This record gives sequence, structure tokens and C-alpha cells, in this order.
Amino acid sequence: MKNAFILFYFLFLNLSFSQKKQDFILKSPDGKIEIKVAVDDRISWTISHEKDLILAPSEMSMTLDENVVLGQHAVLLNSKKESVDVSFETPLYKKKSVRNNYNQLTLNFKNDFSIEYRVFDDGAAYRFITKKKKDITVKSEEVVLNLDQDYNTLMPYVRDLRNPKDQFISSFESHYENKKISEFAKDTLAFLPFLIEYKNHKKAVYLEANLEDYPGLFVTNNNSKSGFESRFSKYPIQEINGGFNYLNKLITERADYLVKTKGTRTFPWRAIVISGNDSALANNDMVQKLSEPSKIKDISWIKPGKVAWDWWNDWNIYNVDFKAGINTQTYKYYIDFASKNKVEYVVLDEGWSVETDIMKHNPNVDLEALIAYAKERNVGIILWSSWMALSNNLDGIFENYAKLGIKGFKVDFIDRDDAKMVNSVYDIAQKAANHKLLLDFHGMYKPTGIQRTFPNILNFEGVKGLENNKWTPNDDVPLYDCTIPFIRMMAGPMDYTPGAMRNATKSEFKPSHSNPVSQGTRCHQLALYTIFEAPLQMMADSPTAYMAAQESTDFIAKVPTTFDETVALNGEVGKFISIARRKVNTWYLGAITNWDSREITIDFSFLEKGKKFEAEIFLDGLNADKAANDYKREIITVDSTTKLTYKLASGGGLAMIIQTK
Repeated sequence: MKNAFILFYFLFLNLSFSQKKQDFILKSPDGKIEIKVAVDDRISWTISHEKDLILAPSEMSMTLDENVVLGQHAVLLNSKKESVDVSFETPLYKKKSVRNNYNQLTLNFKNDFSIEYRVFDDGAAYRFITKKKKDITVKSEEVVLNLDQDYNTLMPYVRDLRNPKDQFISSFESHYENKKISEFAKDTLAFLPFLIEYKNHKKAVYLEANLEDYPGLFVTNNNSKSGFESRFSKYPIQEINGGFNYLNKLITERADYLVKTKGTRTFPWRAIVISGNDSALANNDMVQKLSEPSKIKDISWIKPGKVAWDWWNDWNIYNVDFKAGINTQTYKYYIDFASKNKVEYVVLDEGWSVETDIMKHNPNVDLEALIAYAKERNVGIILWSSWMALSNNLDGIFENYAKLGIKGFKVDFIDRDDAKMVNSVYDIAQKAANHKLLLDFHGMYKPTGIQRTFPNILNFEGVKGLENNKWTPNDDVPLYDCTIPFIRMMAGPMDYTPGAMRNATKSEFKPSHSNPVSQGTRCHQLALYTIFEAPLQMMADSPTAYMAAQESTDFIAKVPTTFDETVALNGEVGKFISIARRKVNTWYLGAITNWDSREITIDFSFLEKGKKFEAEIFLDGLNADKAANDYKREIITVDSTTKLTYKLASGGGLAMIIQTK
């Protein structure tokens, strides 16, 4: 009886201690962002920016097997605060290095787990850390976003009809729904990143980073009309072939857990980027700062560049003495075009092989001859593959094609980010690096930081790009183009595939398979090569179209795909944007607008003071409102004191290359 009383007494003390509320305050280095962490029966955080509430108290927890809930009735052991201010090199990025300056709070709890909070001048993030000796099963994770008002949002919904019963099959290609939180479509999911508009012109973008051995985060409404809660795909245990041409693995049965994983590990970051200036959102490094450093020691073999691409233009070359199509002669023509215009790569898209077994070639494509032909002309060959075909024989495929001299793979039809697929993506990245192969995860997969960890991954789709837009007359493409630099591009590079040389006004645009056109002007397309981040950047139109527009092609060929410095000049989400980027001593500038024509002023104060520069400028022609191909090229002298105002046509753009005189 005495022993039972003592046991009850200590259990009571333990419960009382765990329920004693404790608050922690952590501020950003500049003091503008403050988070308050409350440890009570639940653990929550609150975020404010200059006294404006960004995130109302929002809970976080993680449920393991045996109903162990990390974050409920947690017993705090100790806490630690520290400040970090370091920089790291980013040689395949939009700038040469990134400063990583933050204040950190680590809360260590009984039951072998911690929560780590970081506050930067541009946002905040947290993650769970477990320190258990044995493997664990994560049953669920609670991520809550509570807001104090019914704010407006820009939200990308999951829209996929391949398997309507499974909401987690997604191409991650959606325009943004501009609606209040309370108008969030019921019984649906949205994916990250997304944006919320606050008062005082402030905006926040919600992200995840360092996603490894874990499923991606989706959100749905939490029935409060002013908030969201997490949804995660359960681990797949049965799959069947399905989707387009049966190139997907559709999930027919899922487990009752998210992942079985190591007991000692860090989990993905839940991050919020906050800004009172829209343009700052277009030059943000949060995902880079929160991701693991490169696992590839020697990256000297990783060569970014542009790619002559066949699929969007339907292999449509003409004025030639052979039948254009998926054949050796056509690809030699693409290679000759790439070599002449100093384009680094040519991609062989679907059709060069048997789609379900890429070790079997199309007999009309002499791959070995093409590799040799391209090598003589200093052009690399990249091969398209579905994820399913690649994953069926990953080691054999990589070994075989690396020996043949292939430079990399464009991996398509991924369409999922459950833990099994995420692990597959990491496996592909590591094995590709082992064989010194580049990767373009074109197949509907969104970046969350793996591009820093495996810099041989040069691009991702996860964007509703030109490929999709050529068939969608009701899509407002210029609006989308003026939105994604502030939201989607924050997560990482985009395989948007720009470069249309046939351009259309709003009233003249029509879908076309073999002669596709873009919405907006020629200069809009030229500007995208500076604005859209893509270390492996496609040239979507055909060699014939580019040669007929050689002046524009020469401009595109000169724009690099990685940079040493980026300056977001001006912009407003969904309306317009202007960005300047520097490579060595040359600056590249792009500006675009939505369907509203407008005047924009370019302030050249980003240039080095005391020097004169020569600017090659492509601007919308006087008749671009009727003929979207119309443009004017001029060369002028500018310096750091120059300010020039330009009129952008409806769906228009402005593109410059600025060099020292």
C-alpha cells in the first residue's frame, strides 16, 4: 500500500510538472519577427512581425507507434538558445553564396525528442528531432496554421483525375486560386508553397524544407474559417500500373502510418517566409538555408546550361530534305542547331526508346551515333525516362548509359511525394551522382531542398509551364507568370520550359500541338530566361523557329542559367516583376507584366558606381498589342545613376544584357 502511494505521488508530480505552462520568446536578428513558444498540455507557437500577428497559436505534434504523441503532455528537460551567422557557397544557384543568420531555440523533452525553432530576418521555421535507439513508426504529424482573420490566399489545389479516390496523386501543376481562407474548397487538398495576404501589405509564404525519408505536406481547411491543418499520404503498400500510357504507379492500398524510419533523426522543416515587400519574396533563400549541404564532394563535373528540346514543338522542323520526327536525322539537326548557338545540351524526349523499358531503343534512333556526333560538336545528350521505367532497373540503366556518354536523365511521371517516392528520388539522385549524371525531375515533383543536398539535380517541374499552357486557352498565363516568382520559385528551380518564338495576344491565342504559341509577347518570353530560375533551362521551340528569329535566339543563348548575384528590383504578386542577375561582370535583366499594359521604371543603381555600361535591350514594339511578335532592339549606355521608364504591352516584357563598356 505504501509503495502504491509513493508511485501515485510521483506520477502526480510528473503530471503536474508536464502541465505547468512555460513560455519562450525568440526574436529574429533584426528584432522584427518574434515567435512565442508555449509548452503546456500542448505545444504551440505564435508568430508576429512588427506587432502584426502572422500566425495565431498553432499546435504541433507527432504521433508514433504505440500511441506515443510527441507534443502532448510533454515534460520539458531543458532549453538552449544560440545565434548563428555563417555563409555557405552556392555555385549552382541564383547567387554565389548565401548568408545564414538566425537565432535558434531548442527545447529538449523527456521521451527522447526535441523541437528546434529558428527565426531569421525573413521568416521562421521549426522541426522535430528524435533521439531513439530503435527504429520508429510515424503514424501521423499535426501541423496547424491558425490565423486571426479570414485573410486572402493564393492557393494551388490538387487537381488530378488519374485516380480520383486518391487525393495524393498529383502533378503539382495548378494555377493559384485567389480566395479567402473561408472559401477554401471543401474536401480538397492544396500543396505547398502557398501565400497568404495580411494587412499592412505584408505577405507570408508557407513552405517545407529538407524533406527526406518522409512524405510531403498537404493542407486542408480546419473548419475554423481562418486556418489550415496538415494532411500526409500514408505509406503505399500495394500499387498498380496506371495513369497516362500506364507510366505511373497508382496506389491501391496504403498502410496506417506515414513512414518507418530511423529513431535518431531530424524531420522536415515547417517554414514561413514573411515580407512587407513583394519583390523580396522573389529573392529568398529560406529553402537553401534549411536544407542539408551537398553530399557530393566534387561537383566540378556538374555543368548547368540550356537544352534544345523536341517535345513541345512536336519535332516540327521544316525546309529540310528528310522527314522530321523521332529519328536520327532530326536529332542531328537539333545537335547542329545547339552547337551553332552554343546551347549545351539536347534532350531526347519520349519516343527514343520503348517507354516501359528504356534499355530497348527505337530502331529509328541510332543513339550511339548521336552521342558521338554530339560529342564532336561539344553538345551533351540528355535522355527522357519515366520514373517507373528508370526505377525498374536503376543501377543497370545508369551504368549502361553513363558508359555510352549520356550526360543525364529527364525523369518524368513521378506524380507523388509519399515517403516511398521521396526515398526513391533520393536513391536516384545518389546513384546518378555516382555515375556523374545530371537530373531533371520534370515529372511533376516539387523541390524541397534536395537540390542543395544533391546539386546534380538541376531542375524540377512542379509548375504549370509552357508545356501545359499550349493546350489551355482559358488559363491566364501572364498572370501565373507574374505570380510563381513570388511563391513556387521560392521552393527551388522550375522546369517551366520557356522560349516560344510564336507569340499571341490574349484574343489571338489558340491551342496547337505542332505549331504551339505562347500567351503574351516575344519580349515576355525573352525575359523569362532571367526571371525564372533553372540551372538546366529548356529552349522549348524548334530549331526552325529559332533560326527564323536569330536575333532573339542569340539573346537567349547569351543568358546564363546560374548567377553570382540577384537583385529583385520591383514587383507585385500577380501583376509584374523585374529582376536583375549578375554573372561575373555582366548583368541580365528581365521584366514581365500580366495582361495589363503598364509603365515600369528601371533603376540601374545595382550597377557598379563610376562605370559606364552598354545595355542591349529588347522591348515590346509599338504594335505588340496586336502582333505579339513585335519588338524593338536597341543598344544604349547606362550607369548606376540611370533611371529609365518603359511601357510593357499587354502580356509584355523587357529583357536586357548589360556589359561594361
